[in-house]
Amino acid sequence: MPPLSDSVVAVLRSAGCVFAEDEAELILSTARTPDEVTAMVDRRVSGLPLEHVLGWARFHSLRIVVEPGVFVPRRRTEFLVDQAVARARGAALVVDLCCGSGAVGAALAAALGGPELHAADIDPAAVRCARRNVAPFGGHVHQGDLFEALPDALRGRVDVLTANVPYVPTHEVGLLPPEARDHEPLVALDGGADGLDVLRRVTAEAPRWLAPGGCLLVETSERQAPAAVEAFARGGLAAVLAVSDELYANVVIGTRSPRAV
Repeated sequence: MPPLSDSVVAVLRSAGCVFAEDEAELILSTARTPDEVTAMVDRRVSGLPLEHVLGWARFHSLRIVVEPGVFVPRRRTEFLVDQAVARARGAALVVDLCCGSGAVGAALAAALGGPELHAADIDPAAVRCARRNVAPFGGHVHQGDLFEALPDALRGRVDVLTANVPYVPTHEVGLLPPEARDHEPLVALDGGADGLDVLRRVTAEAPRWLAPGGCLLVETSERQAPAAVEAFARGGLAAVLAVSDELYANVVIGTRSPRAV
C-alpha cells in the first residue's frame, strides 16, 4: 500500500488540483486523524476551496480562520497591507471596511503594534469569522452596510481606512473560478456594472471619517485603476496608485489633507 501522502496527492491530482503536493501537505498537517484526512480530501475534490477545507488561510504571516461561505483572503491583498503599514506607523485608529474574515484588519493590527481596531461587513457569516480573527488584537467588529455599521464616535478620527471592496463587474462574475463563484458570497465579489459601485460609495464618504492626514486604501484591477483614482479625487482625497507586478495587485491610496478642518 502506498504511503498516505502519496494516496492523497494522487486523488487530488486526478481531481485537477494543480498544486496537489502542496495541498496534500497542508491537509495532512491540519487533519488530526486518518478519517479527517479522508473527509477533507473528499470536500476538496468536490470543489470546496482549500482554505474552507482546512479552516484557515495564511495571510501576511498570520493564520486566519476562514469559515465556509466566507470570502477567502487573497495573497495579492497582502500588498494593500504593506502599503498601509508603510504610510501609517504610529496610527492610533484603524478601520477595515468590507472586512470579510478580518484578515486585513488583523494583519494591520499585528504590524502596527496594536492600534484601536474596528472592522465591519454586511454579511453575518463574515462578521462571526472576523470576530474570531481580530479578538487577539482587541478588535471590534460591526455588522452593517459600510460606514453605517461604525460607531459615530469614529468620525474624523480614522488614521488608516482599508476597504477591500468587491470589484468584479456583474457580467464577469460568472467567469470567476468555481471555487469563488460557487463558494464565496456574491456580495463580496460583485462590484456592479463596471465593478466600482462600492468603491465610489466608500470614496464619497471616507473624508468624513478620516483624521487630517489619514489615508484610505482600496484594491482594484489594472483596468479599473484610472477610474478608481478619479473617484478618489472627486471625494477630495489626494490619490496615488501603487502597483505590484509580482502579485498582480493594484492599490489606490487616498490621503485627506493634513490641514483639513
